[in-house]
Amino acid sequence: MRTQVAIIGAGPAGLLLSHLLHLQGIESVVLETRSRDEIESTIRAGVLEQGTMDILNETGVGARMRAEGALHHGFELAFDGRRHRIDLTALTGKAITVYAQHEVIKDLVAARTEAGAQMLFGVRDVAVHGVETDKPYVTFTQDGEEQRIDADFIAGCDGFHGVTRPAMPQEGRNDYQRVYPFGWFGILVEAPPSAPELIYARHERGFALVSTRSPTVQRMYFQCDPKDNADNWSDDRIWAELHARLENRDGWRVTEGKIFQKNIVAMRSFVSTPMQSGRLFLAGDAAHIVPPTGAKGMNLAVSDVRLLATGLDAFYRRGSSDLLDRYTNDALKRIWRAEYFSWWMTSMLHTFADASPFQREVQRAELENVVNSCALSTALAENYVGAF
Repeated sequence: MRTQVAIIGAGPAGLLLSHLLHLQGIESVVLETRSRDEIESTIRAGVLEQGTMDILNETGVGARMRAEGALHHGFELAFDGRRHRIDLTALTGKAITVYAQHEVIKDLVAARTEAGAQMLFGVRDVAVHGVETDKPYVTFTQDGEEQRIDADFIAGCDGFHGVTRPAMPQEGRNDYQRVYPFGWFGILVEAPPSAPELIYARHERGFALVSTRSPTVQRMYFQCDPKDNADNWSDDRIWAELHARLENRDGWRVTEGKIFQKNIVAMRSFVSTPMQSGRLFLAGDAAHIVPPTGAKGMNLAVSDVRLLATGLDAFYRRGSSDLLDRYTNDALKRIWRAEYFSWWMTSMLHTFADASPFQREVQRAELENVVNSCALSTALAENYVGAF
């Protein structure tokens, strides 16, 4: 099999890259170890920045997002028993949409299927070869048979645990990581929305987040021990914890409902550089991870593949490799800003077991400064909507 770009991974990064390349007349093949049903049914959060919304709309895959996603013009910071609204649109002229990642994947798979794209699901033993030459190739097994794809370029969009980052030459590589001493306990609930917009809450018992998925399904999180087990938490215990952390002086309470999913998410910050070697390029979680507090994960993947698609277009149209050569440097400018913002939001809103009374008061004062300063609120809003 021969193609121009072999894409490993059918998450948002890989599928959107394939879609963008198709619109530019560039051929690609997408390989994925999971089945189509698995990638379309694995429920993950999704807060889409204005730029992500724009690219989905501009490339013809935003109709369902516009119809079913929840467009939010702000969110709330809650602490000391009060909620404070950050007006994103007033401060930046932009907004965000809450639209789950697996729904974005469904839209992209549908678009690629309609275009007759080659997407191979359920493959095994994927390996990349010859990335330092101009004739790289990928081997894999499908239906028990060994297969090979020859390509001009390989895009590693296969996530943190994928095969492409380990395939990068180790000499000269730098991995930057911080593992946080807490996780998020997440639940999906059959209930109407508790609030019209997201609520990020700091409480002495730990962080909590109120989000939405649809008019009938809500997503909520609270800070927990990452080594805990979801089975240790009964529904009654979960609701008691959420009520305690989200209590408000005006009597507002989170709306309860039937909990139909529970899971614990670990928290880390991670960046691996460089994001390219020869004809192999990394994008999305294969190259970087952010804690979910800043809502940047999928948006960074979109930013990566937009840069990569532009570089590949320049290569095929003009024979220029300048943009591809600069891919790592250009991508890292956005990535490190997002890493900083996600770290800052995480540090400001979570409780740390080893924090001194002084540090806890400074943390509270920081929140007071953010909600009372137009400059600081604007900086938060600009980072949140991706206005840079």
